[in-house]
Amino acid sequence: MSHTDKIIPYENLNLLNKKFEAEFQLKFESFLKNGWYILGNEVKLFETAFASYCNSRFALGVANGLDGLELALQVFEFPPQSEIIVPSNTYIATILAIVNAGHIPVLVEPELDSYNINPDLIAEKITARTKAIMVVHLYGRVAKMDDLLLVANQHGLRVIEDCAQAHGAKFKDKQAGTFGDIAVFSFYPTKNLGALGDAGAVVTNDETIFNKLHALRNYGSEKKYFNKYVGRNSRLDELQAAFLNVKLPYLDAINEHKVNLANMYHQHLVNDVVKPLKHPDYYHIYHIYNIRTNKRNELKQYLLEQGIHTEIHYPRPPHLQEGYQIFFSGQHFPISAEIHETTLSLPISYANTADDVERVIAAVNHFFN
Repeated sequence: MSHTDKIIPYENLNLLNKKFEAEFQLKFESFLKNGWYILGNEVKLFETAFASYCNSRFALGVANGLDGLELALQVFEFPPQSEIIVPSNTYIATILAIVNAGHIPVLVEPELDSYNINPDLIAEKITARTKAIMVVHLYGRVAKMDDLLLVANQHGLRVIEDCAQAHGAKFKDKQAGTFGDIAVFSFYPTKNLGALGDAGAVVTNDETIFNKLHALRNYGSEKKYFNKYVGRNSRLDELQAAFLNVKLPYLDAINEHKVNLANMYHQHLVNDVVKPLKHPDYYHIYHIYNIRTNKRNELKQYLLEQGIHTEIHYPRPPHLQEGYQIFFSGQHFPISAEIHETTLSLPISYANTADDVERVIAAVNHFFN
């Protein structure tokens, strides 16, 4: 190991949440005393506050991001086996939601510089069975939504935003999650706004969609014991909502902290690595700070030897995953494959300090020099 024995973890949730411990404790005591454990006041408070944060009319707490994506598809009642456009380099959950909802995922390559779906390649994949585009704002950068909405409107397609990595991200000063018909957020513990377990939310400006989702997440019921829809049990946990109510007021500060660390990487990392694209139209919140290099595996190993932990988001693209060959067998996605073979995520947690990042920069630059 290098000049210091301090390990720099990729993420340290214990350290990250230290700042909120006292407030968590108060929330837990109040939750315990209150005795209302499912869909209580904390969920209502969070839904109102998160809708307001997103500049959206409605937010609905659900059990996790995957459930949110499935519910988003379910609400539209597309014919079975409809085709849903989705980026070829997304995390598997986006595709799993489509499959679980009884539809066919149709992969479209991303732009190599932004890692988000390439709007110019969508039209050629549209058929009579295409019903929606499920766009993913990967790593914390909003996709090219003006071009994408143009395509969607021309072809009469619904737009579902997967905002699992984009809490507070913006494109042309408009919040992620407010471009399409419906948007889904995950509050998995490592997210910029992370719970202390699984949690998610669905956001929309459409009251009809919201009312239907409200029933769908709770057994399809608008009124207890009366089931208007075939629903499910996917409610945001009251305790997780309480913890999220503690953290939501800090979200902008968390994002800003990560942006500052990203700026250090941008400025000082050697140009031997491909850094994330910066553009004034985008407020990138760096859920993940990924670089690309053909020496990815060697660099990862070298950094580990220096006590620096990194991650790969993601080592294998969806079209090569064993469980999905029924959909993608024989299909080729070279841009996605290139990203998955060369990408490396550097530490950029709310728990990381500027000193940590300086050490990572020094180690990466030393490796190339």
